[in-house]
Amino acid sequence: MDTTLAGLVRDKPVVIFSRSSCCMSHTVKSLILSYGANPTVYELDQMPNKNQIERALVQLGRREVVPTVFIGQKYIGGANELMSHQVRGTLVPLLREARAIWV
Repeated sequence: MDTTLAGLVRDKPVVIFSRSSCCMSHTVKSLILSYGANPTVYELDQMPNKNQIERALVQLGRREVVPTVFIGQKYIGGANELMSHQVRGTLVPLLREARAIWV
């Protein structure tokens, strides 16, 4: 199994990097689940290579590494960016395009 950031995101419609104790991560997961999508969730606090993944997320420009969302293998950002998509009405089209949801 490829444990690099690219490998963890590859071929998955929705990926969320999270920490099990992070309330914003929980909110992001709940929002994605509310549309019927089944995201792949990586809890960084439970991963042996968490430092490597966190460094890769910081290189994307993330100050806060969790939550970080990828939809259709594209970097979306964190909770603020995801909520902006929700408010603008662009989240559902992104999920459809990624084949994370069907309706």
